[in-house]
Amino acid sequence: MASNLTRFDPFAELARLDPFRGLDEVFNQSLMGPRLRSTGMTPRMDVSETDKAYVVKAEMPGIKKEDIKVNVDGNQVSISAQTEQQSEQKSENMLCTERSWGQYYRSFTLPQSVDDAQANAEYHDGILELTLPKKAGGSSKSLTIH
Repeated sequence: MASNLTRFDPFAELARLDPFRGLDEVFNQSLMGPRLRSTGMTPRMDVSETDKAYVVKAEMPGIKKEDIKVNVDGNQVSISAQTEQQSEQKSENMLCTERSWGQYYRSFTLPQSVDDAQANAEYHDGILELTLPKKAGGSSKSLTIH
């Protein structure tokens, strides 16, 4: 079966109109750039299809399952999470303090609506796996991650 997955990027249009986008790239490549700003990460994922369901596997390493949110609305699926890490080495002349934070976000449209009553989400070893049974109607549901 051919799949017509469409990747949704809510900021693509804004990025195209940004007159300073070239400066941001220079800043990101500098020594301090990546350490000073938060990052928005798009989880890499695999989507497969059977006769009865869609199976999504998204890479989300280092995220606690309690911080992951999955929303299904008809044939629209969104995955989001926030992460924050802090490492501090204390000494008389502190040489290192590291902090990182970021957001994972991915939204996509499936060719057919999902039966949200039968949908399932599991998270193990940094991989979020969604089993999304096909349905001929539409409704909205947030999934609990097991």
